[in-house]
Amino acid sequence: MSLKLLFQLITTLIICTNIMAATVLIDPGHGGEDCGAKAKVWKKKKLKVVCEKDIALKIAKKLKKFINETKRHRAYLTRTLDTTITLQKRADMADIIKADIFISIHLNAATDKSSNGFETYYLNNHKDAAITKIENVENRDLHGKEVVINNILTDLVVERVAPESKKLGENVHGELSKLLTKNYKMKDRGLKPGLFYVLALSKRPSILLEAGFLTNNSEASLVLDNWFHHLYAKYAAKGIISYLDSISGPNLF
Repeated sequence: MSLKLLFQLITTLIICTNIMAATVLIDPGHGGEDCGAKAKVWKKKKLKVVCEKDIALKIAKKLKKFINETKRHRAYLTRTLDTTITLQKRADMADIIKADIFISIHLNAATDKSSNGFETYYLNNHKDAAITKIENVENRDLHGKEVVINNILTDLVVERVAPESKKLGENVHGELSKLLTKNYKMKDRGLKPGLFYVLALSKRPSILLEAGFLTNNSEASLVLDNWFHHLYAKYAAKGIISYLDSISGPNLF
C-alpha cells in the first residue's frame, strides 16, 4: 500500500470516528449541602443515614466508565466530588462541553414506605399530579423570578427536544427493565414525561433516572449494594449507547 493511500485511509477513519463520537453529560443528583433522599440502615449495630447524593455519584461514575470504554463516545460528570452545584450550573456545563445528551441520576423517596420500583423520566410537558410532586422536589432550588423565566424557557425547549428525549428514554428504560424486573424483581414504574428544570435548562435530549426507593427498607438494601450500582450503570449505558449509535452525528441540538 502506498503512503498516499495509507494517509487517505487513516484520514477517513479519523473523520468517521469524529462523526460518530457523541458527548454525554452525566449529572449525579444533589451534592454538598443537599443530601437528597435518605436511607436509614443498620451497620455494626449502629443506625446510619445514607444520602441519595452519594449513591447517585457512585452510579454516575460507573456509567461514565462504561460509556467511555466504547471508544466511540465521550462521557463527563457535572460533579466528581461531594460538592454543591446549582441546577443552572449543571445545565451550563452541557453548553460548555457541547453535550449531545444529558442524563440525571437520582434515587427515589416517598412518605409511603411501601413505595418501590424504578422509573425513567424524559423531558416533556404533562398534567399528571403524581409526577408534579416529584418535580417539585427536584426543582426546589429555583425561586421567584427564576421560576417565571424558566417556565418560559422550558416551553420553548420542550417542544424542540421532547421527541428525542422520549427516544432516549425508551432505549435506556428498556435496557434497565430487562435487568431490574428479571434479576431483582423490581417493580417497573414505567417511562414517564416530566418537567424538570435541570433537563430543560440543558437544552438537549435528556432523561432523569430514578434507580429505586431509599425510603423502602428492602429496596434501600438493594440499591446501596455496589454490585447493583455496577449492573444498573452497565445496562443504562447499553441504552444510552444504543441511542447514540442511532443518531446521525454529534451536537444535533
